[in-house]
Amino acid sequence: MMLLYSGAACPFSQRCRIVLHEKGMDFEIKDIDPTEKADDIAAMNPYSQLPILVERELTLYESNIINEYIDERFPHPQLMPADPVMRARARLFLHNFERDLFSHLNDVVNGTPKAAEKARMIVRDNLTQIAPIFNKQKYMLGDEYSMLDVAIAPLLWRLDHYGIQMPKQATPLLKYAERLFTRPAFIEALTPIEKAMRK
Repeated sequence: MMLLYSGAACPFSQRCRIVLHEKGMDFEIKDIDPTEKADDIAAMNPYSQLPILVERELTLYESNIINEYIDERFPHPQLMPADPVMRARARLFLHNFERDLFSHLNDVVNGTPKAAEKARMIVRDNLTQIAPIFNKQKYMLGDEYSMLDVAIAPLLWRLDHYGIQMPKQATPLLKYAERLFTRPAFIEALTPIEKAMRK
């Protein structure tokens, strides 16, 4: 059985919880407080970060790597595109999400007021740029729910929590976010702390 060491408020852990629930397989999720269990986490991940997936002799970290492994081990429903060209594009999107969006979250949460405000503006502007695609399609890659939707959903869930105010032209993105939030796997994957982030 797969065991996921997860942070109850961690957006990267939430990604992995969503994928596990989408697959509907047997797994165990162990919520860990990173401040209390720092030594345990460091023993499994040299970067001392959650999430961490353990299955038999295998230990994985980095949410996108974990999720691709789960997707390949349990291919139904398939979340990464089957076509190699589309799969490469999906990986590029995931890489861009990390650089353009998620890399700024540490400043939003832990930065000085000035750094946090700058990071909020960067995230807001980058999200607003992708909003128009949802005038034409249901999900990131078209009509099919994919790993890209999984990857961005935790950020969209936390916009209010992070104090990121989206402009009117981002309305298609916010409607897309509501579609993600109604998926049963998304709801099942929420921790009590995450539920409290949106009233």
